[in-house]
Amino acid sequence: MADVVLPATAAWAETDGTTTNSERRVQRVRAAVKPPGEAREDIDIICALAGRLGHGGHAWKFADSEAVWNELRALSPDHYGMTYDRLEEHQGLQWPCPDTDRLPSTFLHARLWETDPERRGPAAPFGLVAHDPPVDLTDEDYPLRLTTGRRLDSYNTGVQSGSCASPLRRGEYIELCPEDAAAYGVEVGEEVRVSSRRGAVTAPVWVDPGLRPGLAFMTMHFPDEVDTNQLTIEANCPIAGTAEFKASAIRIEKLDLRGDVDRQVPAWT
Repeated sequence: MADVVLPATAAWAETDGTTTNSERRVQRVRAAVKPPGEAREDIDIICALAGRLGHGGHAWKFADSEAVWNELRALSPDHYGMTYDRLEEHQGLQWPCPDTDRLPSTFLHARLWETDPERRGPAAPFGLVAHDPPVDLTDEDYPLRLTTGRRLDSYNTGVQSGSCASPLRRGEYIELCPEDAAAYGVEVGEEVRVSSRRGAVTAPVWVDPGLRPGLAFMTMHFPDEVDTNQLTIEANCPIAGTAEFKASAIRIEKLDLRGDVDRQVPAWT
């Protein structure tokens, strides 16, 4: 359905260059197979687009991926010390790596632990922030705080992880602490109704001793089974800019054998 198709190579198997992971580690990537058909390297496509836009010339000509990387090194002090030879020798390096003769620190801001004031440099800026409670407050009708996140066995909605089997994957459920599970009279695997001020879903119970009383946990991994985001709120934190779907007020309702709701609220609320 696209008007223009840019046939790029598959970065994980058909291209040469580097990749940077979330722990700041830069590693070499090498092509394992030749790209099919008219597929082209990303840099070739970008340079061709630059030429079409009137910016060809020497600045948009690169002999290979190392030439691209060396231009990045010249412009980014945090990457200057990461030559291809050093990336090969150490099987990857973490930025910041400003020197070609020293290995970088394995953690950020190591200078803050230096005893020499000159090496420690300026202090990290900190500021006091007044506590501002979530928009979706708990009360007698919605006494539990729901926070959402990921589980180790899955990634978001399963586009990348759903086709891979995992012995940890049990589908979606609501996690409660042992005290709340006992107060509601529910057991592991029992279906309950989970409601917020925006919607309701049905999910089985799982008990996690790591949760404190009053706090529940769910994920967004299985929206076709349990659409957790029906419960969450769209309000945003004005300081962090993060949505408050991490802090929704909910209640748990036990289902009887007929499928009707029999509400039970813990005595401590």
